[in-house]
Amino acid sequence: MTPDQIAEAASRLFEAEKTGTQCGLLSLAYPGMTLDDAYAVQSALVAKKRAAGLAVIGWKIGLTSRAMQQALNITTPDSGVLLEDMFFANGATIPAGRFIQPRVEAEIAFVMKTGLAGRNVTRDDVLAATAHVAPSLEILDTRILRADPETGKARIITDTISDNAANAGIVLGEALHAVDAFDLRWVGAIVKRDGVVEETGLGAGVLDDPVTGILWLVHRLAQYGDGLSAGDIVLSGSFIRPIEAPSGSIFEADFGGFGSVSVTFS
Repeated sequence: MTPDQIAEAASRLFEAEKTGTQCGLLSLAYPGMTLDDAYAVQSALVAKKRAAGLAVIGWKIGLTSRAMQQALNITTPDSGVLLEDMFFANGATIPAGRFIQPRVEAEIAFVMKTGLAGRNVTRDDVLAATAHVAPSLEILDTRILRADPETGKARIITDTISDNAANAGIVLGEALHAVDAFDLRWVGAIVKRDGVVEETGLGAGVLDDPVTGILWLVHRLAQYGDGLSAGDIVLSGSFIRPIEAPSGSIFEADFGGFGSVSVTFS
């Protein structure tokens, strides 16, 4: 993609979010789009948000489960940027119309104590740089149509990455733990919508270990001379399938001894 095309695609996404009206598939508008192009569009979109006064508060990692990777015919996760308007307190009520087509996932969030960057960062480095971990819910949204109405073509990975990895919100639980207080592979959640169990899962669903997700992100960011900063919140990846979140729905995620987190959509 040319610089003008990247800027144009980012503007389409920015307007879609602002107006609440989804745009068409970028993969159709720019059929030669590569993963690097998609991340360039994401960066341009985030730059527009930062220019509008929003600060970056961290990162999200997506597509960490084998099932989701196979569905999109990829073999690697993706990542997006968390901005300050995406943060919601535990138990928050999301205003009606805040999102277009929200969905919810359960994740383990890492809060960084120190910065972390470089291709040679190890698992031990990730553990040492983590201030604490906490239960969380990620809110997904899509500013791009899930499928083209004329051709029926579904969105693909370049659409998702361009759209800031479908990033929309984070609800952080109040229980904070040292990163080594639990075996994160065995930290799980029972996720209910309106009192009905919709999904359950274990941390091992995230690349066999949520810490591996953080390590993958640091190595990916190193390709662009970037990294994590002290204070960053990093969503390590969902270990459940995304659950649709229509207006009026109430979500409760019970992580057992690890804590709980909830959110309501008005």
